[in-house]
This record gives sequence, structure tokens and C-alpha cells, in this order.
Amino acid sequence: MTDQALVELAFSMLEKAYVPYSHFPVGAALEGEDGTIYTGCNVENAAYGSCICAERTALVKAVSEGCRAFRRLAVVGNSADYCWPCGSCRQMLYEFAPDLEVLVARKDHAFVKYPLRQLLPHGFGPSSLD
Repeated sequence: MTDQALVELAFSMLEKAYVPYSHFPVGAALEGEDGTIYTGCNVENAAYGSCICAERTALVKAVSEGCRAFRRLAVVGNSADYCWPCGSCRQMLYEFAPDLEVLVARKDHAFVKYPLRQLLPHGFGPSSLD
């Protein structure tokens, strides 16, 4: 799958987002090492702290299916600026894939790609506990 195709798959998730409070849908598509794609969208809650981001939705789906290694992640939103993963998402992703390629897009479907290690320098992962 091309980078652009992964981004488009993430855009298809915007319509599934549950965002009655922020009205800011986010979609994600996470590629496992075996090529399987796991999608996600953000899900809000009246108790705001219980909200979950699209990236973590995709990650939790993947982990619950037994996937533990990942190649790429696309994160998209309907904004003029790129839709960057929040700090919590960066940390959760780092747990499983510090070398993950992260594609972030804006509403015109243009995207940029960065390694997760650049988005979360000096990240705290399993080896940090040694």
C-alpha cells in the first residue's frame, strides 16, 4: 500500500468519529509489520478525560488482535494544519514501535512523514526499565 493510500484510508474514518463536543473528527490507519491495516477514529465522552484518540483506537484494536509490531501510521483531520498526534498517542505508539513512520495530513490530503523518534525524542520505552 502506498503512503497516499494509507492516508486516504485514514480519511475514510473521519465519518465514523464520535465527536459531539469538539466537532473535530480524526482518523487513523496503522500498518502492522505483516501489512495488516488497523483503522481508528476518535471517540469522545461527556467525561472528557475518558476520550480516546484515533491513533490509540487503531493501536488498541491492533494489540487486541495480537499485533505488536508496526511500520506506518497515518493520522488525518479536517483542519488547514497537519493533524499531529498528541503526546499520549506518541507515548503509546513508542511502546510498540519507536521506529514507526508517522504520516500526518491536513484537510487537502497533503501529508508529511516523520519518524516517531523525531516526534518523541528521548522517548520512554520498555528498554528504559532495564
